[in-house]
Amino acid sequence: MKLAYISSPKRGEIDRLLAETAARLEVQNANLAGVVKLLEENPNPAHYCDMDLRVLPDGDTIRITQSLGEGSAACRLNPAAIQQAVAAVENTDLATSDLFILNKFGPQEAEGHGFRHTIGAALEQGVPVLLGVGTSMQRSFDTFSDGMAEQLPEDLDAIEAWCVSAIAQR
Repeated sequence: MKLAYISSPKRGEIDRLLAETAARLEVQNANLAGVVKLLEENPNPAHYCDMDLRVLPDGDTIRITQSLGEGSAACRLNPAAIQQAVAAVENTDLATSDLFILNKFGPQEAEGHGFRHTIGAALEQGVPVLLGVGTSMQRSFDTFSDGMAEQLPEDLDAIEAWCVSAIAQR
């Protein structure tokens, strides 16, 4: 079982590292499954929380946040859109994938929803898994992974090397 994660205190760094890792692996013709955040060069400050996911390998885009109106402090994640992203990934042939990438092990996964089942299915099928874990989810992820996950450094070359090695060992 190959399970690794990256974490960073820098805002947006996990998203950047995972998206760039996916891009590098795609150039190498790796068959990827999962989702990465679609990075914006100049995000609109009024909509800094908007989040679009790129579904691997085909590149369909799904917005997983919703507008709750000005002044709202509630969670902007759209559970229906997250389920749409999960379904899009689960409709691929996960067993033939070289690597499963998930932009974030978040509250949905911590509560047993979101991509949690997909992570488990990938691991059961011998597909290596790479995901992002924010500091607020570290404890939940540690419980989920039960010490089986390897933390990778915040270094694009090291992350890519782990992925290439994990794919080769598959």
